[in-house]
Amino acid sequence: MHIAEGFLPAPHAIGWTVAAAPFVVHGARAVVKEVREHPESTLLLGAAGAFTFVLSAIKLPSITGSSSHPTGTGAGAVLFRPPVMALLGTVVLLFQALLLAHGGLTTLGANAFAFAVVGPWAGYGAYRLARALGAGLLPGVFVALALADLATYVTTSLQLALAFPDAAGGFAGAVVKFLGVFALTQVPLALAEGLLGVLLFRVLTTSARPELERLGLLPAVPAEERG
Repeated sequence: MHIAEGFLPAPHAIGWTVAAAPFVVHGARAVVKEVREHPESTLLLGAAGAFTFVLSAIKLPSITGSSSHPTGTGAGAVLFRPPVMALLGTVVLLFQALLLAHGGLTTLGANAFAFAVVGPWAGYGAYRLARALGAGLLPGVFVALALADLATYVTTSLQLALAFPDAAGGFAGAVVKFLGVFALTQVPLALAEGLLGVLLFRVLTTSARPELERLGLLPAVPAEERG
């Protein structure tokens, strides 16, 4: 992930586009609702999108037809919930396909499903579980970003295995091979991404604390106790 332009057979490319489309449409509605009800969120939404764009633009060669890189989608999922990232992540992928030749238009649906749908939901689920078990914000952010990254690449491995089953081992054999190759670069990247997310949220707790309080990530501090 990103899966390169023209790499997937047409039925797979169309199928993944159909699968991703409802999430993206729902995400667009979620973004419109967030901006309409909370205009002050616009800057933080932009920051979440920019964080995702910058991290996912760091491209490392991987297996033929794909690449390894951080994703950054876990941060936006923690801040605004996964539906918002379905739209923001897809917009990021579209710009990267057009401007950086990362991924492509024919594979946009497959990339969006892995990157903008599965990754954010996995990361948000990990975050909620960590908080439910008593972890603080920063440990929750670490697991969210790391798991969003890893879930994206597990999904990409499944997509590639479906399109290109192994001659001897079939789909299962191809999954093992794709996961094994991705793991060499992706596990360290996921851990590094989790640490970077912790640094980002440490900054946000001071520079954007009122927004984090409104979003329910931090307990509200009475106005008289601020500053």
